[in-house]
Amino acid sequence: MNRKNSIGVILLAVALLGSLGELFGWLLPTISWPFTVSRDMSILSFPGDTLPWLAADGRVHWFGWACMVLCAGAGCYLLLRRSSSLRMTPIFEKRWKRFRSLKRGYWSLLLLMGLVVLAGLDQCIVGKRALAVRYEDSWYFPAFSRNVIPGSTFGLSGNEAHAETDYRKLKENAGSSGGVQWVLMPLIPYDPTMDAAPFPKVPLEVKDGLAHDEEGKPYDGLAFRLYADGSTHLRFRYRKGVPDGHAQGWDASGREVYSAHYRNAQPEEECYRGEGTVGEFLALSDASAVCRLYYHPAPPLTGDHLLGTNSQGADIAAYLFGGLQVNIKATLFYLPAVYAIGLTLGMLMGYFAGKFDLVTQRIIEVFSQLPFLFVVMVLADFVPMQLRGMFLILSLLALFGWMHISYLVRTATMKEKTREYVDAARVMGAGTLHILFRHILPNLVGIIITIIPFSIAAVVLSLASLDYLGFGLPDTYAGWGRLLNDGLSKLSSPWVVSSAFCALAITLLLVTFIGEAIREAVDPHRHTYYE
Repeated sequence: MNRKNSIGVILLAVALLGSLGELFGWLLPTISWPFTVSRDMSILSFPGDTLPWLAADGRVHWFGWACMVLCAGAGCYLLLRRSSSLRMTPIFEKRWKRFRSLKRGYWSLLLLMGLVVLAGLDQCIVGKRALAVRYEDSWYFPAFSRNVIPGSTFGLSGNEAHAETDYRKLKENAGSSGGVQWVLMPLIPYDPTMDAAPFPKVPLEVKDGLAHDEEGKPYDGLAFRLYADGSTHLRFRYRKGVPDGHAQGWDASGREVYSAHYRNAQPEEECYRGEGTVGEFLALSDASAVCRLYYHPAPPLTGDHLLGTNSQGADIAAYLFGGLQVNIKATLFYLPAVYAIGLTLGMLMGYFAGKFDLVTQRIIEVFSQLPFLFVVMVLADFVPMQLRGMFLILSLLALFGWMHISYLVRTATMKEKTREYVDAARVMGAGTLHILFRHILPNLVGIIITIIPFSIAAVVLSLASLDYLGFGLPDTYAGWGRLLNDGLSKLSSPWVVSSAFCALAITLLLVTFIGEAIREAVDPHRHTYYE
């Protein structure tokens, strides 16, 4: 199977899986994203009364179905077109060879594509839902289901039976009598947002009657004994490895019922106001499990948090992963919208010139003078909450982002329309659109691919800036700018701001290196294609 047919088959498979996933309630990595976006914004769906067979949950998510139709149409076109395969032109082959010789740009492209593939794995890498659960000889796949599985399905009782299952806790109890047999969690078992992790705890090692920290030194500071659910049971003050000072204890409802004063590891005074005896109360936690708690933001490598947590208790590694996904999805929407407007208007301005060019330039000048941040602030106040989200922010970015592209394309089109091949096409009776899109546009590919990386850097930086200022995406989206703002407000926890800064800087550097390599590869002054 040649390259053209392979791409066509992949596109058809994506359209088929996405459609079946919507109808049967599957949540497929990346493929189901158009339908997820439609559910986040009501404007991208409508009531399912008119098309009930497409309404999986009472509404028809037209944006998702439009993406599936687009994939299917592109796949059919590639499979049915006359040419046998997709072949690179000789000029493009020379440009690609030159680009590969620029190692910094080429390796940056490979690394960036690796990050895109990693982000495409979605909930297989990051998420609080289990990938697979085996319970009573039955298999469940919560991460790939759009429906919430309650705790009663896995034999939980009480309040846990009616709420969504806590799969992290379920995994801790896996293999016990009457519980689930096996739980497979993602690599990072936390959602990027709206999933506060419990305070990480590190047990203190007790040797020769002294409590020692992770470095093996006698511990100074607060230490805790916990209930089975992780809440605080007893709190002590340790000095040089022994409890000293005031000790406190809380019952399951959080009410303080116990206090004692320790000096030289011996209780001098003791007061207990709870139910039962003080011995029964003290026995509610493991007497040997004295832990050190790290309040949020917790440092890296505490608990199972590779990069620590932020001030809201979100796992930073999961948050960075979610921010990478947001930037990739934003780019996939932003680039087609911006280049469709900029290329079309730019070519029309350069081809017709005259009054059309003059009027369009004045309109662009008016748009370019509008303060972008002021427009965002106004819309943030007046747009209803249900209409806010990624679609609104990216629409605003696209509304202001096409103008510089149109000027570059306008200049190049003015130059290309004087070429002999355009005159020959006119003589043969070709229409305006045919000349623009079949003759002039292919000769603008060098300019287009040169500015694409810098457009990607612009949208990533714009989203981060808006999130930093508080006018970006809602809290349900992970934003690197919001994490940067959180870190700068808590410089005593440098891992928060350094994680956000490194993620943003590395992404922008990779894109910039790729852009510089592309610009050098297509520059005729640096490289000739007739050598």
